[in-house]
Amino acid sequence: MKKRPKVLFLCTHNSARSQMAEAFLRHYGGEFFEAHSAGLNPSAIHPYTYQVMQEVGIDLAAEGHRSKGLIEEYFKPKVHIGYLITVCQRAEAECPSYPGVSVRYYWEIEDPAAATGSEEEILARFRAVRDEIAGRVKAFIAAERPR
Repeated sequence: MKKRPKVLFLCTHNSARSQMAEAFLRHYGGEFFEAHSAGLNPSAIHPYTYQVMQEVGIDLAAEGHRSKGLIEEYFKPKVHIGYLITVCQRAEAECPSYPGVSVRYYWEIEDPAAATGSEEEILARFRAVRDEIAGRVKAFIAAERPR
């Protein structure tokens, strides 16, 4: 079996967007890619992230998702990352270069954890972001999967 390229989704906290992207890539493209995520300043996965992913049949807790830091997990000598995809403006600005990356993309995606309003309004924001990420991941797989 040919080695799958590593894809690293990078965000500020690794609590919502990057977790969703990692889970969707594993779900839809796990046979083609090795999915990872990390944060510049990792914090706990947001409870609504768990909830909205469960709504589409992906159980982050059962799959062993946890918040990970970029330095501790991936910024090591001789670790090659096929694709680095930053999913927030801060991560894009604060990580201008990354050794060992073949291809880099920036997906500007709104932070659902910054949403305000009622619980239902905030959940609606998380669902919209989840659906946007699912679409972007599917498009990424279609464009980049090894043939």
